[in-house]
Amino acid sequence: MYLYVPKKDDFSQVPDQLMQMFGKPVIVMMINLATRSLALVDVEKVKESMNKDGYFLQLPPPTENELEKYKQRKQQGDKPVE
Repeated sequence: MYLYVPKKDDFSQVPDQLMQMFGKPVIVMMINLATRSLALVDVEKVKESMNKDGYFLQLPPPTENELEKYKQRKQQGDKPVE
């Protein structure tokens, strides 16, 4: 999970409850959102949230249930991927 804030080390706009759940933040990188795209989230959504709320929380994508995918393929007559 990633927590984006507009200014380095300024978590003042992040709700206390979120900070408690998130734990002690560790700076991973500084990104210029004006010149960079992100892999899993829309940059405009990040900027909008930071302007409105003072932060943006990016959660990891949901995990896929491989067993359910296998069962669906089997029902459809597809061969399982090895």
